[in-house]
Amino acid sequence: RSESNPLGIQHERPNAAAMEAPVDALPEIPAHAPYLLIGGGTASFAAARSIRARDPGARVLIVSDESDLPYMRPPLSKELWFSDDPNVTDTLRFKQWNGKERSIYFQPPSFYVSPQELPRVENGGVAVLTGKKVVHVDVRGNKVRLNDDSEISYDKCLVATGGTPRNLQVIERAGEEVQKRTTLFRKIEDFRSLEKISREVKSVTIIGGGFLGSELACAMGRRSNESSLEVIQIFPEKGNMGKVLPEYLSNWTTEKVTKEGVNVMTEAVVKNVSYQDGKVVIKLKDGRVVKTDHIVAAVGLEPNVELAKSAGLEVDSDFGGYRVNAELQARANIWVAGDAACFYDIRLGRRRVEHHDHAVVSGRLAGENMTGANKPYWHQSMFWSDLGPDVGYEAIGIVDSSLPTVGVFAKATAKDTPKAATEQSGTGIRSESETEAVASSEVTPVAAAPREPQQGEEYGKGVIFYLRDKVVVGIILWNVFNRMPIARKIIKDGEEHADLNEVAKLFNIHED
Repeated sequence: RSESNPLGIQHERPNAAAMEAPVDALPEIPAHAPYLLIGGGTASFAAARSIRARDPGARVLIVSDESDLPYMRPPLSKELWFSDDPNVTDTLRFKQWNGKERSIYFQPPSFYVSPQELPRVENGGVAVLTGKKVVHVDVRGNKVRLNDDSEISYDKCLVATGGTPRNLQVIERAGEEVQKRTTLFRKIEDFRSLEKISREVKSVTIIGGGFLGSELACAMGRRSNESSLEVIQIFPEKGNMGKVLPEYLSNWTTEKVTKEGVNVMTEAVVKNVSYQDGKVVIKLKDGRVVKTDHIVAAVGLEPNVELAKSAGLEVDSDFGGYRVNAELQARANIWVAGDAACFYDIRLGRRRVEHHDHAVVSGRLAGENMTGANKPYWHQSMFWSDLGPDVGYEAIGIVDSSLPTVGVFAKATAKDTPKAATEQSGTGIRSESETEAVASSEVTPVAAAPREPQQGEEYGKGVIFYLRDKVVVGIILWNVFNRMPIARKIIKDGEEHADLNEVAKLFNIHED
């Protein structure tokens, strides 16, 4: 597996045995699937790959309520917006920052066998049943019921149902005209419709200051330079990514987002929303009023846990999601991965993570454990966010701005941007499936000593440590790339550090 191809994506390879079989006689939905994966996202796809790697003849059935084959979500709010292809909403191909082009689908249709052929195709395979939803799980009978009342029995089952974007109650109560002009962003359909809307309206307002809201604001803000689109972003925090970044860095990021052409309104709590004279009117608690044509609500994700009742699965009252153990198992023959899993991390305690890389890592682990590996979750998944091609960061562990932090910064050079990093490494989706390299503990001598940031500085590049009881539990690498294995090792070791300036030297942020 190359770094740029974390899931081992292959190219067209028709399956000869599958092509010969007359399929008409077979039922459309197989009555039995040895491995049944509920949900058609990244976690399911990663699990399917991992199952097939350990059990080469395995028959894997993915049941997805979307109409698309499994695809990766990050480019929907990142690279696809920067495409100069006018047909990007049809092709769904994007140029990575390094200039290489790829599709957002993990595999072409020819990679999969049809669900009808799955029970009899030689050497097994992976099939995807699209547009179907599992509505009931019978754990004792090892079978599920779909929304069309058909039943499928299984030997091993993965629940990877992901989540549904949250909406604001004030929007839900605001009536049909407002709701028609509101996008909750998650799927391919949402990208297609928002891309079209952004070309047709004069003003778009994004509610939410987290990853998704800030990425979309930057993507559309950049577009507003070419057209007359007004892009407004409003959120209750004091700055972009305020729940994640320490305040000084959040303020600096907000300036960056503003430079991308976005009108950022901070400390903005929405009081009510109405539709008047052809405009959506957003009233804020402090009396400010925003008039706009379209709203994007990027206010988080609600994990999909409807199957909890029928399957007798426990939902975590603090984090949401299905509670599973360190092996991602919920009950005998049932595992959970991705956004909907509230898992026990043997380093950091109970957690639920909503990021692409966690979906890959947890899906892969669940797949291994479904084939008998019994491995616990210790591999910290990372996540990354790029606010345009010039500011990017990678993060691991618990990054929460309510924790004490220590930041160590250095002057950035032209090489310290997401664009330059991917050009240099040839990676695309920057994800930890990325490299499973092991961190070496060798330290190269460093020129200048890193230091704590001063007010009003340029934060070119740096390392931010998040502490809990003096132990580093989270790390953000700010415009520092391809150093994730070192960060992973620091968290895995879980030691108290007397001087984090010394630890920061491991990252060689002054080597240029």
